[in-house]
Amino acid sequence: MEARTRAYLRGRFRDHYRTVKPELPPAADEREWGYIPWTSGTGTTMVRHNSLLDLGTLRGFLERERPRHVYFSTGQYRNPGAGTMDGKGWRSADLVFDLDADHLPGVTPETPYAEMLARGKEELVDLIDLLDRDFGFEDMTVVFSGGRGYHVHVRDEGVLELDREARREIVDYIRAADADFESLIQSEAVAGIGLKNPTQKRTLPTDSGWGGRVHDHLCSFVDELLAMDEENALERLQEFDGIGAGKAAGAYKAAKNNHAEIKRGNVDVHPAFYGLAKILAADVFESETAAVDEPVTTDTHRLIRLPGSLHGGSSLEVTRIPHDELADFDPLRDAVPETFTRHDVTIELDETAQVELAGESFRLPAGDVSTPEYVANFLMARGRAEKGKE
Repeated sequence: MEARTRAYLRGRFRDHYRTVKPELPPAADEREWGYIPWTSGTGTTMVRHNSLLDLGTLRGFLERERPRHVYFSTGQYRNPGAGTMDGKGWRSADLVFDLDADHLPGVTPETPYAEMLARGKEELVDLIDLLDRDFGFEDMTVVFSGGRGYHVHVRDEGVLELDREARREIVDYIRAADADFESLIQSEAVAGIGLKNPTQKRTLPTDSGWGGRVHDHLCSFVDELLAMDEENALERLQEFDGIGAGKAAGAYKAAKNNHAEIKRGNVDVHPAFYGLAKILAADVFESETAAVDEPVTTDTHRLIRLPGSLHGGSSLEVTRIPHDELADFDPLRDAVPETFTRHDVTIELDETAQVELAGESFRLPAGDVSTPEYVANFLMARGRAEKGKE
């Protein structure tokens, strides 16, 4: 990035912070604060081990330093400005989850940015569902990172003092790392009770956890199956690997004749149906997990982006998302800073650029080009353009 580009973005970040005040996290004066300035060169220099007192008022700091990136610690300390972690005196830490879209299965460096963010949002929905239904967390703050993904901050009283191992167990659960169909099954004696080898009935939990999720999916599939005519239902069953005509017929008949039992969790209605349930469980483990970044969640000293600040690698705003607005949230529309929507600027492009922002699509030719500032700043921040001469 050329000096002219760097100076322009730094100045415009200051203009943004003059009109917008990021919201402080809870117990802001007990957290460490860090930032990355607009330094030259390829490396990044983190300025950290600051308390809020060291920075002064947040708005004053942002207007004065105009940082490229702004962070606060997930941890709370007795002395957050100490120069070593041991000297800070750890007290507690938020439980934070990071979903980085470019690490998701199927996402490659060639995946368009908009598509990448859409995949990240799908993972976010799964994560929030897990945190809500399976853990019952209530104090959750959802944030678009301004870059490639999303953060979820959990501040329920019961999680703040968890150690690294306990946080790793939560990550393993969310990833279904140790989940398999057999581990979910519960056995119940149904005949010959009191004998040495009573007859067992295998069931799935129907209320919560991965067992409940698998049961929900199984019941939905059975309902879908029974809504078809028999010929189509048998064809649908044979789409699964390992289910031929004979097993399909057995599974279909069992589903049709034992619908109420299946709703109660019984998967032992027929060997072929049990095999079908096992296949569907694998689908749940693949589709309803969330690919959270384990080191972020387990690190009780982590620095995380400040909601309301600007991301120096995109010029988009690190945006807090109210839960009731999540379904309609579009980062390429809702995280565009209003400060950058008021005029056009000139940039220099070495090659053609395709950009989707603010609900519009832009195809810009190589060379000097005038474009809305939010597009220009996005391309300059991502290292794809330099500031042109007006």
